[in-house]
Amino acid sequence: MSFNIAAFHADAVSTSSHEDVGEMRELLIETLEDAGLEPETDGFGNVLASKGIDDGPHLVLNTHIDTVAPHVPYERDGDVVRGRGACDAKGPLAALLAAFMRVDPTTGKLTLAITPDEETLMTGAAGLQDRLSADGYIVGEPTDLDVCIAARGQCEGTVTIEGESGHAASVPAERNPVFGLEHVLESLREYDDAAGLGADDVLGEPKLTPTVLEGGEASNRVPERCRLTFDRRSVPPETSESFRADLERFLVDRLPSDHAVDVSVDLIRPDTPFPQAFVTDGETELVRTLQDASGGEVRPFGAATEAGFFAADAPTVVFGPGVLADEEGAVAHAEREYVRLSAVEAAADAVEETLSVLVG
Repeated sequence: MSFNIAAFHADAVSTSSHEDVGEMRELLIETLEDAGLEPETDGFGNVLASKGIDDGPHLVLNTHIDTVAPHVPYERDGDVVRGRGACDAKGPLAALLAAFMRVDPTTGKLTLAITPDEETLMTGAAGLQDRLSADGYIVGEPTDLDVCIAARGQCEGTVTIEGESGHAASVPAERNPVFGLEHVLESLREYDDAAGLGADDVLGEPKLTPTVLEGGEASNRVPERCRLTFDRRSVPPETSESFRADLERFLVDRLPSDHAVDVSVDLIRPDTPFPQAFVTDGETELVRTLQDASGGEVRPFGAATEAGFFAADAPTVVFGPGVLADEEGAVAHAEREYVRLSAVEAAADAVEETLSVLVG
């Protein structure tokens, strides 16, 4: 059965999947079944399908079917398709799906593994991490057909400063948690240099960014606590939990001795996984083969991705049609999200060629 990339992509972008992926999952399953394949859905909501032989290299194609809100309707103008998910990540999905259907492995195994919650909790990818074992992973995201071999990790958390609540005229400064913010913010600015965290050769430096401040309800009353929310972009070997513990120790040690406040650091949603930083060797066969096929550059990816869940297992690259941003501004996640169908076709051709070389 021939696979019509443009038709599938149109159906996919027209199917909203920002609140619930059920309808989009059914479209994917029906498409695979129409091609004579037998997909399964696991307990995490992932859709998986495999072909080939177990005795040989195993390659996995991964991307996601969920999108961010709000839904933006499908619209096509010649080669350009606009709509929510056009490039993130239903364009990469269409390309990977086309390549998967075109290749019949003779010397190895090929698995399509599509996750349901990359834009939110990433529990699907974390579940695949424990289930899959492969010799290489291609993760579909908008990379402008470049082969991305690395990405920074990402986590979010809060710094809570607790002190004494009371009338503004009576609470001493050293017990006022708002005064404690001064030292916390200064310490956040200095954390990476003071902690001796160097830059990664591929990803560069980690980044710690305070984003939200909360505290206080009345202008004449000192709050018992104030809270600062942060975003962390990490480089290997840092993990979200190692960062949380290290930052808390650092902040506590940096508080002046005359300040009688308590400082604690907590991760937001600590019971769910965070995307992990990863770096794949640019000289691996997967990277070189896909670069030769696509003609793209080898570089880091500019956003958080599920790829870090797989990179500890095998060489992992991020690849696909479309861009995160162009000269006018944001594309992915934006009202103007778009992709060129010619780029989706080119991505499918490049992945097909790569798979043909690596698994026959």
